[in-house]
Amino acid sequence: MSTDRRPDHRSDHQRGHRSARSSHSAGLRHVLTHLITPLLMCIGMGLAYLGAFANPAPHHLPVAVVGSGRSAQLLAQSINDKADGALEVRTVGDRSAAVDLLKHQEIFGAYVSNAHGAKGESGGVGTAAGSGVQGASRGVQTPGGADSAGASTWRPRVGGEAGPARPAPELVVATAGSDTSATVVQKVFTPIAAQQGAPLKVTDVVPTTEDDPTGQGIFFLLVAISIGSYASVAVIGGAGAVLPIRLRAALALGTSFVVGLIGTAFAGPVFHLVDHGLVGLAGMAWLYSAGILLIGTGLHTFLRRWTTLGVMALFVMLNFTSSGGIFRPEMQNGFFAALHSFWNGAAFVEGTRSHVYFGGYGLPGHVWTLVWWLVAGLASVGAAALAERRRRTAEAEAVANAAAVAAAAVRATVPEPEPAPSAERSGGAVGARSGDRRASVAAAERGVEEEMEEVVGV
Repeated sequence: MSTDRRPDHRSDHQRGHRSARSSHSAGLRHVLTHLITPLLMCIGMGLAYLGAFANPAPHHLPVAVVGSGRSAQLLAQSINDKADGALEVRTVGDRSAAVDLLKHQEIFGAYVSNAHGAKGESGGVGTAAGSGVQGASRGVQTPGGADSAGASTWRPRVGGEAGPARPAPELVVATAGSDTSATVVQKVFTPIAAQQGAPLKVTDVVPTTEDDPTGQGIFFLLVAISIGSYASVAVIGGAGAVLPIRLRAALALGTSFVVGLIGTAFAGPVFHLVDHGLVGLAGMAWLYSAGILLIGTGLHTFLRRWTTLGVMALFVMLNFTSSGGIFRPEMQNGFFAALHSFWNGAAFVEGTRSHVYFGGYGLPGHVWTLVWWLVAGLASVGAAALAERRRRTAEAEAVANAAAVAAAAVRATVPEPEPAPSAERSGGAVGARSGDRRASVAAAERGVEEEMEEVVGV
């Protein structure tokens, strides 16, 4: 009877199935691990955007009542009492002083009462002021939508007609500073003017350009420059990882120059968001982009594949929301209002507004903020250079130590000179020495691999 056994095909199939399942499990774990990044982005974007834009309401928004008499003081006090912290109302002696404050962005609206209405201000004005403030707190909507007053398309005109018998009360605003803030101020003072029996005349002393009626084009310019900058970080840090850090930093500076020129072209000849001062805008765009690129290039040395999430948190989640391009800090909660005072996106937006619309008032402070962010980028690159130098030194020492271990292991396997073995002993002795030599070399190679893995962190 034959003792041959047939091949166990069932066993081979089971082994292949287990191998495939193991491969699929490893691939699934790999995908799930990499899904952590987009999910964290989703959480971060939701918290940032909804936290900043979901429920805008005025917080100590500065406005003024023009007049030096008792009626103006009573009106200002009445509005302050009803506002409950939403507004900060001051009195200003005359209209020209109020216009100067608007051009310096110290206030965002000035109410000039008519002569006959002043007699009744101490009476029924309080209720109108209260309803106006409450309506303003509820009536602001997110960008792109119009509120009940059509705020997103409203453009006040200078020199509206007034009745011959009673001059219309006037609200003076500067929509270039913030269209949404001007809309809120209008909601506050419209019912007050109605209480005085006259329609409110709105005068815009600092209007935006004709092709940017809401003034929010500067914010979307910020978005374009930011995306071009932080997306370039992934390319320079990833594809350029084999390059020395100084060359990557030079690439970052060169890329920021190109991104700044693209942004300037969008703002000027392409979409006409800015009708003058393009050279100054180009300089601020370069400063802003260079800061992002240098910081991201330096961070890539430490964060590796988490760099994209890191730069998005810094320059999208916290940056866009605190820039003041949609809602000024007076319309946001304390966290984003505080970021507005020193974040680079806010410096770019406010610096561009100051340069284009407000005669450069406050511009040096915004430029210095951008410079300090550039300095932070240079510091980030410097820290990355030191870290990479230490890493290279450690790797070289590990290689040298491993080579020394391997050389010692090889020397240990070389036999001492001895007499020629007899014929009957030579075969076994040679085989033993050959096996010992292979084991020693294998041990040395394992030592080299282990040291290298410790250095590079595999």
